[in-house]
Amino acid sequence: MAANLSSGHFLLESPLQTRKTGVRRPTMVAKPCRCEAVRTEGGLATVKNGDDSLVICRVLNGMWQTSGGWGRIDRDGAVDAMLRYADAGLTTFDMADHYGPAEDLYGMFINRVRRERPAELLNEVKGLTKWVPPPVKMTSSYVRDSINVSRKRMDVACLDMLQFHWWDYSNSGYLDALRHLTDLKEEGKIKTVALTNFDTERLHIILENGIPIVSNQVQHSVVDLRPQQRMAELCQLTGVKLITYGTVMGGLLSEKFLDANISIPFAAPPLNTPSLQKYKRMVDAWGGWSLFQVLLQTLKKVASKHGVSIPTVAVRYILDQPSVAGSMIGVRLGLSQHIEDSLAIFSLELDEEDKSSIDSVSKQGRDLLQIIGDCGDEYRRA
Repeated sequence: MAANLSSGHFLLESPLQTRKTGVRRPTMVAKPCRCEAVRTEGGLATVKNGDDSLVICRVLNGMWQTSGGWGRIDRDGAVDAMLRYADAGLTTFDMADHYGPAEDLYGMFINRVRRERPAELLNEVKGLTKWVPPPVKMTSSYVRDSINVSRKRMDVACLDMLQFHWWDYSNSGYLDALRHLTDLKEEGKIKTVALTNFDTERLHIILENGIPIVSNQVQHSVVDLRPQQRMAELCQLTGVKLITYGTVMGGLLSEKFLDANISIPFAAPPLNTPSLQKYKRMVDAWGGWSLFQVLLQTLKKVASKHGVSIPTVAVRYILDQPSVAGSMIGVRLGLSQHIEDSLAIFSLELDEEDKSSIDSVSKQGRDLLQIIGDCGDEYRRA
């Protein structure tokens, strides 16, 4: 059964275990690659499948924080902050239909870009959203109506990227939904179709059904290296790219938590956001707080060597992994910002010594593929 991260418990038997469990892995047949390799130029990457392509910033602004639990959102202040990120060159925003006012904020933002910024910036700005439907019958009209809601909220005729999530793999309606999304792409209402939190087996099935997926958004960090196991193999064969989130683990991978003793009340920064609480459970599953401190100390040593911060090193490490087109950093719009740290990622080059030192600690932790399952299994129903 799948892991239940929300409760903090991990069920050891997953439908996507490795060969040790005796469960059959999907056969991956090498076919002519329909997706071109990710092309990077400075801080940009192009994800492509056939004639479908999209240029994104390799460091994406994640807007999960607008969904609640991080503090009150002042809409005008949030849009001002989005403009500052875009002006700095951090031009790709990631959101979802259920991230509170995220899509509405993007609509306000893109209208200000149209009015107040040159056309060049308007062409560079990208809005990636997710559709997370309930497991109802996926008819053409239902899919169309749902996507039209996002188009209206974001105030765009064509969504740059629609990333699709599905809760229950026992319901094969995800294939119907993706076929209807592909039809909307052909009509010009979606530029590129992508996935979020799909596992390797289902990604393989989707591609075998001829659906032109350009990327899969998955959790990926120096603690959670699951995407570099089964998922990377399929991505290498097909050219589908990874967009990663949880890469700084909600802020746990930072100087703020270095040498912090969370066992003593008030002796450490509080775990007072949904993301900090979520990724603390991931740390517990991986190896616990003591080993995590060793990892932070290692990252700090690398960061000091290059004159950057721990989050900068953590993101650069993941961007250097195979098949990764971009990595998400959550933005607390109007509350705090990290533009300089984000920009430093583009000029940072980790050498083999840096990577080896990080690898040596990361691999001391438990194999999360065995504990949780494949990419996205933490969200699957038991």
